[in-house]
Amino acid sequence: MRALILAGGSGTRLELGEKPLVLVRDRPMIEYVIDAFSASGHDVIVVLSGKTPYTHNWCRARGITHLTASGTGYIEDIAEAAGILEEEGPFFTCVADLPCLHPQIIREIELRYRASGKEACSVWFPRDLASATGCRTPYTGDVCGIPACPAGINILRGDLIARSQDELRILLHEKSLVFNINTREELALLRSITNGDPQK
Repeated sequence: MRALILAGGSGTRLELGEKPLVLVRDRPMIEYVIDAFSASGHDVIVVLSGKTPYTHNWCRARGITHLTASGTGYIEDIAEAAGILEEEGPFFTCVADLPCLHPQIIREIELRYRASGKEACSVWFPRDLASATGCRTPYTGDVCGIPACPAGINILRGDLIARSQDELRILLHEKSLVFNINTREELALLRSITNGDPQK
């Protein structure tokens, strides 16, 4: 299954240049995400835009497959990338700023998705988990009666990309999903909790 890593946003809230390249323990955040999907057996494609020229150069220098979308918006870039790739089956999408992501989480998501028979899948974590770590959660939903936050990981069907898809909602009690880095405060919090190592 392909994995599209969305790395075309401007990252204005973080104010440290292109967000995918912000360093965590001397490695760009996007590298952790790429490695997690590669280690779980997925073909990674980084989706860029004109807003992220340095990330484009970084991918090109390392031979990482990438494409450039219009940068209109997160959902729009996913649909555009699926069209460019002529994707007809299921594929992962993931934000580029999830440096604590582990391959075993990805494998669990795929197994549960395939067993569900659903068209699509979204991944959530309990809001209380974010509160316990001190992370801010601007958006919450309800999953199985539990207030939850989206983790930024989804599975979609390429042949159904033009319409809403019947979705499995997976709630994972995984602390590693909480650290979707959008602000300097969240970056500092991650470094303080993990001593700079997102894989701890």
